Amino acid sequence: MKNSERFIVISVFAVLVFGWLGFLLHVSPRFSGSGLGAVFGISGAALMLVPLIYVFIKRIPFLKGRITKYVSLQTWLTIHIYTGIVGALLALIHTGHKYHSLLGIALTATMLLVVVSGIVLRYLTPFVNLDMKDKLLLLQTARGDLDSAWGVLELSAAERKELSKSPLLTAGLASLGLSFTSDHPAGQVTTLAESVADLEYSIRTHELLKRWFSRTLTAHIILSISMYLLLAAHIYSGIYFGLRWLQ
Repeated sequence: MKNSERFIVISVFAVLVFGWLGFLLHVSPRFSGSGLGAVFGISGAALMLVPLIYVFIKRIPFLKGRITKYVSLQTWLTIHIYTGIVGALLALIHTGHKYHSLLGIALTATMLLVVVSGIVLRYLTPFVNLDMKDKLLLLQTARGDLDSAWGVLELSAAERKELSKSPLLTAGLASLGLSFTSDHPAGQVTTLAESVADLEYSIRTHELLKRWFSRTLTAHIILSISMYLLLAAHIYSGIYFGLRWLQ
C-alpha cells in the first residue's frame, strides 16, 4: 500500500477509534431512526458485508483460482480494508452516539475491536516479519564472523589473556555506545559475542510478537463472526420493531 493510501486509512481509522467518544459531547436519540440515519445504517451494513468477499476468495480454492486471474488477492485485501473501515465509520454515524441498547453497545464495541485488530494485523505483522528476516541474516553473518575470530584467537594463548574478565560490564558499556575493546582478536571475539547475544534476544522477542499476532488473528476472526451475528440480530430487530410500529 502506498504512503498516501496508508495515510488515508490511518486517518479514517483514527476518526473511527476516537469518534465513538462523541457521546460525551453530543447525543441524538432520534437520528438512528430517521431517514438520513437509516441511509447511513444501511450503507454501513452493506459495506461491512463486502469484506466477506475477500474471506471467501482467500479460503475457497475454486474462487481464488477463478477470480484472482482478473483481480489480485492484494487488491481484494485493499478493498477488504477500505470497505471495512468506511462501513464501520458510517455505522458509527448511524448510532447518533445513542448507546442505550445492549445489542447496539455490543455491536459497536465488537465492530471497533474488529477494525483495531485488523489494522494491527495489516500494518504491524509485515513489519515484524521483514525485520525478522533481516535480523536472521545479520545473526548468520555475525556467527560466521565470531567463529572466524575465535579460530584466530585459539591459535595464540597470549591473545586469550585479552578477553574481558567482566563480560556483563563490557556488554553494558557497549549498549551505551562505549566500547573499550581493542582491535586484537580477543576484543573482536568479545564484541562479536555481544552482538550475537543481542541479535538472539531480539529474534526471540520477535518470535514472541509473531505468536501474539497469531492469537490476534484468531481473535480477529472470532470477533468478526460475532460482529456479523450481532449485525444480523440488529437488522432483524430493526425490521421487526419497525414493522410493528407501522401496524
